[in-house]
Amino acid sequence: MARRWLRLYLCLQLPGFCVSLLLFQTPGHILAQTNNRTEIICHMKKDQFGVYWYRWNQETQLFQFLVFSNPLGKTTYGTNVNKEKFSIYGRSSQNSYSLQIHHLQASDNGTYYCTISQSSELIFGNGTRLSVVDVLPLPPKSTRAPPFKKPTRYITKSKPADTKGGCSPFVWVPLATCALTLLLCLAATSHRFHRLRRRLWLHVHRQ
Repeated sequence: MARRWLRLYLCLQLPGFCVSLLLFQTPGHILAQTNNRTEIICHMKKDQFGVYWYRWNQETQLFQFLVFSNPLGKTTYGTNVNKEKFSIYGRSSQNSYSLQIHHLQASDNGTYYCTISQSSELIFGNGTRLSVVDVLPLPPKSTRAPPFKKPTRYITKSKPADTKGGCSPFVWVPLATCALTLLLCLAATSHRFHRLRRRLWLHVHRQ
């Protein structure tokens, strides 16, 4: 008997200690709203004589027997357990039992275990933690990435020359050179013409 209670204590204090290949509970955690109902399913590898449901309250350190049900539909409730609070439905074709908890309140918080008795030993499921709240938290908003935009290629255009100001040096320098050359040529021609005119004048007066 002492060994049985020691095993039970270790199951409650050390999560995963009593995990069995014969039982598996779904879901592992339930977050439900006050006054609603929820369901825990206990899957079994083979047919059993019946299934027990217990609740472990970590705060009060209370381990409470809730209800027992066998394949024939006989149900036995624990002491001071409200029969309208818990109901069990068997699924013989799937070797599973479901525990439904109605009119949820904060007092229903705890970890629920489906249990079978085999060779005078209690075998526990993996446990389902139930948390009852007045208001369910809002789901997190999904942050969408901004739509991808193809980068725009900018073509740099050369700035047109300013036509309002003076000419560009590339324009007026050759023009000034040509003008200076023309002036030099004109001066040389005028000088030669002046010398020629003087010679003609001297020749006429000598005759």
